[in-house]
Amino acid sequence: MNDDMLLEQLNRFTRRELSADEVYIFTVTLCDNEVDRDNERFSRKSLDEMAEKFIGVTGIFDHDPKGGNQTARLFMTEVIEEERENSVGEKYAYLKGYAYMVRTESNADLIREIDGGIKKEVSVSCSSNRQVCSVCGADRRVKACRHVKGRTYDGKKCFFTLEDISDAYEWSFVAVPAQVCAGVTKRFGGEECSEGRADAEARVIRALVLKNPDGYAKKIFDSVKDKLSDCELEELCHSLSAGKNVGSCEEYMMK
Repeated sequence: MNDDMLLEQLNRFTRRELSADEVYIFTVTLCDNEVDRDNERFSRKSLDEMAEKFIGVTGIFDHDPKGGNQTARLFMTEVIEEERENSVGEKYAYLKGYAYMVRTESNADLIREIDGGIKKEVSVSCSSNRQVCSVCGADRRVKACRHVKGRTYDGKKCFFTLEDISDAYEWSFVAVPAQVCAGVTKRFGGEECSEGRADAEARVIRALVLKNPDGYAKKIFDSVKDKLSDCELEELCHSLSAGKNVGSCEEYMMK
């Protein structure tokens, strides 16, 4: 979609027609159908429901619903499906949002922080009518089961699939999102992911060399890095930054 088409979609939410010079537009991965840090996931159908409900929804900070926290607004969404599979054997898919801010003196620093990759991670707030247990298939909104999220039962990990999305409240910039891949992906007029991926690869290499000076871990990374998705690369960065040992990261790269 070209710039003029994006502006046309954006101006559906403004009181007067704004020009490209007046707005800052960026895209963001809102959520996906992978099991997250809270051992929950959205179904593919839920992503489609959220794509419709999140159009026009405001972006804030830390899920704090104060009017002064409003910083951006989604004007368009789409569900992107990739050829690879997620951890539960379904095609990986994610909800992509197109957001805008009106350029002002007060948000100039925020825009620079977004461009610089400081303000990046996001989290969505919505409600679902169904929470389906992965172990027994029970809808916990109707009847609770004995299974606990994150635990394993007869070799099967328990997580809840969120279905039948009833409302979308907001999306927020946060420090640590439940979903590893949720965050800003592109600046209006920029190249998606290219610079970010190169920077992520460089950060991984620096961390691996520091932890494993003989170069063995770096050699493994060089052999598999092209097979890693952008999200998997970021997750590896986070793991190394969090102090995980090289051995565990080698296992992650080779899985």
